[in-house]
Amino acid sequence: MNRTGLVVALSLAAVVGVVFALHPEFDIAISRLFYDPDRHDFPLRFVPLLNAVREGSRWIVAALVAPAVLALAGKLIRPRRRMLISARAVLFLLSTLALGPGLLVNVTLKDYWPRSRPIDVPAFGGAERFVSWWDPRGACPKNCSSVAGEASGAFWTLAPAALAPLPWRPLAYAGAIAFGAVVGTLRIAFGGHFFTDVAFAGVLMFVLIWIVHGLIYRWRIGPSDRAIERMLERIAVPLARAVDVLAERWRLRRRGEGL
Repeated sequence: MNRTGLVVALSLAAVVGVVFALHPEFDIAISRLFYDPDRHDFPLRFVPLLNAVREGSRWIVAALVAPAVLALAGKLIRPRRRMLISARAVLFLLSTLALGPGLLVNVTLKDYWPRSRPIDVPAFGGAERFVSWWDPRGACPKNCSSVAGEASGAFWTLAPAALAPLPWRPLAYAGAIAFGAVVGTLRIAFGGHFFTDVAFAGVLMFVLIWIVHGLIYRWRIGPSDRAIERMLERIAVPLARAVDVLAERWRLRRRGEGL
């Protein structure tokens, strides 16, 4: 997560943005590679193996975020105990996943940027007007094409890659980018997204993760591990006491009913 990576990501976004804004038909041409005009459909979306790969990619993302979820849950259940992994790592992983694939992509862009999916535009048998990646005048009512949601989740794996041991970090970054590219290609092949939807999903995730990583780690303006744990303790201890009180009342009530 250094400046070189940011420059590369922004340069890629600029090149893709300009080229596909001047030639929006390139998006159609790429999607047409996967379209069968005789069947009037994207046939790869019916291949069981490819659908299994798609489903498996979701489990990979879930497995990578699971340690952070378990560490947070353990802290809330046993607030006096140290967290199983670094509190800053928990904050970094959960916040980037919630802000990126969650809030930015699936809650905001996909519902409020009305670009229709390839399968819904006339070039591929649909009825909704095709628009370029930058054009907000699309006809999609909800859950639209831009940007690619599953690809953004796959590119989120750049976050755990950023926490890999330094000697392994370049390989982890390469694996995360390849993972996002594979998932994004599947979504293009299935007629679910255009190439630019996938490309900008990757760029948005990288920029978001770069900023959050800087706030928590590089720029040293974020809270320390101990500060995060103390904050969670202030939340969890009263909750734990309230749960104990309710549990004791329930036991007394059951005992009284038994009498």
